[in-house]
Amino acid sequence: MSAFSADHPGAEARPSPNFGERRGGAVPDMIVLHYTGMTTGQAAEDWLCNPASEVSSHYLVHEDGRIVQMVREADRAWHAGKSFWQGVTDINSCSVGIEIVNPGHGLGYVPFPKRQIDAVIALCAGIRDRHRIRPERVLAHSDVAPGRKIDPGEKFPWRRLFDAGIGHFVPASPIRRGPTLVEGDGGSAVEEAQAQLALYGYGIDITGNFDDRTRIVVEAFQRHFRPRKVDGVADGSTLRTLCRLVAAIGS
Repeated sequence: MSAFSADHPGAEARPSPNFGERRGGAVPDMIVLHYTGMTTGQAAEDWLCNPASEVSSHYLVHEDGRIVQMVREADRAWHAGKSFWQGVTDINSCSVGIEIVNPGHGLGYVPFPKRQIDAVIALCAGIRDRHRIRPERVLAHSDVAPGRKIDPGEKFPWRRLFDAGIGHFVPASPIRRGPTLVEGDGGSAVEEAQAQLALYGYGIDITGNFDDRTRIVVEAFQRHFRPRKVDGVADGSTLRTLCRLVAAIGS
């Protein structure tokens, strides 16, 4: 890949060879946030620019807030892998991918530094404005690839982004004792929960049976929107939060 000027002001340009054209005339209408899950930010940056890796992202945000752009926003980076959102399976063609340096769950998951999140917010705001991305289209890798991916994880401060005008969010409903839906349950309540998850965008079949896939998707939803307790159980807090999110779309 030849040198290019960064789309985001202040970003360092380090071209990755791992990219292609957006397919089918797609344009960016989504931001997908990841964590790197590697020992250091430099190792992640080098890997995303290594042709042997066959992965990339548009941006990498280091712990100190430094932003590196590796793929032009006009091009298709290879960050989402096998994924799905609102009927679309080629998430790479319709998204801008941002890798956020963090060792992740397997290497000592830690909170994200303030200056790093400040940089993520500024970066997302610029992408949002350039491509008119709707709040509910700012998503986690775990949202578009439930079970396969769990990043950027339950420690990612989605509320801070929302307060800065980035993403879709409602305060999670309180966790209280009461009826729950768990794996093995069935019936109209399960069907309604699946329908609400599908309506929001998750890849789930509406069967009325709380199967393993349903548990995985509920867990992904919790990781983003009800991170206090991520257990795959559709309790009242999870279901009320989901319904309020669906109702708030476009408001």
